Amino acid sequence: QVQLVESGGGLVQPGASLRLSCVVSSPDAYIRGWYRQASGKMRELVAVVPKVGTVRYLDSVKGRFSIYLDKTNKTVMYLEMNNLKLEDTAVYYCNAEHNSKWYWGQGTGVTVSS
Repeated sequence: QVQLVESGGGLVQPGASLRLSCVVSSPDAYIRGWYRQASGKMRELVAVVPKVGTVRYLDSVKGRFSIYLDKTNKTVMYLEMNNLKLEDTAVYYCNAEHNSKWYWGQGTGVTVSS
């Protein structure tokens, strides 16, 4: 069993920045990326780091969000979010795979409000 813990969410004003963290319990897990789910909507991919290929971003976050692994600790993945917009309000989840099973964290809430 692999646990994922997200943190870093909060209430911010439009234009602000946040950095979300995802910590996975196993160094052998593959942290795939970040998803989000706004109230009443389907969960959507925000940013993923595929095992093969380049990083992919949701079109609406390109140029504002950046996904990256911690340089010294591969069990930690970040989502740097800049110039936040009202429509970025959602619960953000990270996603990881280990031994062919996929795992989700409990999510961290991001609210962008003026």
